[in-house]
Amino acid sequence: MSKEIRINAFLAFAPTHLSPGLWAHPRDRSLDYNSLSVWTDLARTAERGGYDALFFADGISQYDVYGGSNATGVRLGLQFPRLDPLLLISAMAMVTEHLGFAVTSSVSYEAPFLFARRMSTLDHLTRGRIGWNIVTSFGESGARAVGQQGARPHDERYDLADEYMELVYRLWEESWEHGAAERQRETVTFADPQRVHEIRHEGRYFSMQGTHYAEPSPQRTPLLYQAGTSNRGKAFAAQHAECVFVSSPTAHVVARDVADVRQRAAALGRDPASVLFFSLATVIVAPTSAQAHAKWDDIKRHVSLEGALALFSRWSGIDLSKYSPDDPLRYVKSEGMQSAIEAFTVADPERVWTIRELAIFNAIGGKGPVFIGSPAEVADALENWKAQTGVDGFNLSHALLPGTHEDFVDLVVPELRRRGVYKEAYRPGTLREKLYGDGAALIAPPHPAALHRAAHSRDAQAGPQIETAPHV
Repeated sequence: MSKEIRINAFLAFAPTHLSPGLWAHPRDRSLDYNSLSVWTDLARTAERGGYDALFFADGISQYDVYGGSNATGVRLGLQFPRLDPLLLISAMAMVTEHLGFAVTSSVSYEAPFLFARRMSTLDHLTRGRIGWNIVTSFGESGARAVGQQGARPHDERYDLADEYMELVYRLWEESWEHGAAERQRETVTFADPQRVHEIRHEGRYFSMQGTHYAEPSPQRTPLLYQAGTSNRGKAFAAQHAECVFVSSPTAHVVARDVADVRQRAAALGRDPASVLFFSLATVIVAPTSAQAHAKWDDIKRHVSLEGALALFSRWSGIDLSKYSPDDPLRYVKSEGMQSAIEAFTVADPERVWTIRELAIFNAIGGKGPVFIGSPAEVADALENWKAQTGVDGFNLSHALLPGTHEDFVDLVVPELRRRGVYKEAYRPGTLREKLYGDGAALIAPPHPAALHRAAHSRDAQAGPQIETAPHV
């Protein structure tokens, strides 16, 4: 584990992300979430502070578990309305040179062929600075909105995801051989048809026949993030993820998940150190500890505890409106985000959370810790959490937008640099190269995406059509 601390900003293209009610704070700009300048300004701030990426959560399911309807979510603006973050990337890339952009997209809602083209487009336009946070989506309202009967059971969603990944890997890595786009003015040849291959697939969940409609981008496969820490989610992460997003209020739970995924990755032949982990956290910082705690007290006056319960109800699939504030939170198995309820119950059996305590904890920044203090105190907390858990960095949520990130860049980043645990400058190259070093633009073996790229040398003589064996 490197001593360097890596930082992403964790965001949603909505009036609220993980701090319900704070859009009403007089120093918050979240009500202008649909203004492009909010995001281009934030991108400039993040690059000034050496952030690795802006990491956008996304989804199309409403917060409609609490109270059995979406009324609370609509009234409080709980990640609703929510616009498409993929459409933000080009504008933010235009005002930055190095900052990466990780965007959440669900395997449950969009055809692999269309999604693969969209990500290749962004990877071209950002010169290789795009990442994909892979999710499977458990929301019933989102499934119904796209014409499905309902969300699939938890583990089946990952079965679908495995097949989805095979298809997009083949489109990104196998459809176009290296150098196929010749761009020869003399012969008027844009691409060599013998090195551009049609992909055919007949599987359990997907059927397609087509040639990738984008020439290879700087990374081919975007940098791959994943956030599931259920048993099935960790198996998926060990096989596919380059970066894993973890969120828990307890350091030893994060440490357990980090060690588990790395052990699983090693069993698959991957270098466990190549899987990078980012832990959810929120930072409240000021020049002095007293000023930071005064800022914290001011922020707490604006939070919505009802909103926090409504957020957690959807994540867990449990309607918390049916409980009294002093009732203990108990584990209930659901088809929702299993890691959410586990983090506050069975994952930490020594701590029993009441519904009130859960609401207070989740009201600012979601399921991760909040670090409050002077720059030195916050730097100590970040270093201690990293040492205790084995993570490589943090996905920083915000209390106030953009103030939380402006404070971090202006106050904490200089302290981390003084300690020698934060980058002084970006590495050159793509997002993957910035994380892994020169020459790492393309995903490397034994990752399954790289194995599909190797199909060129095996099958080039077989003609332009390359088929897969059907899934069973």
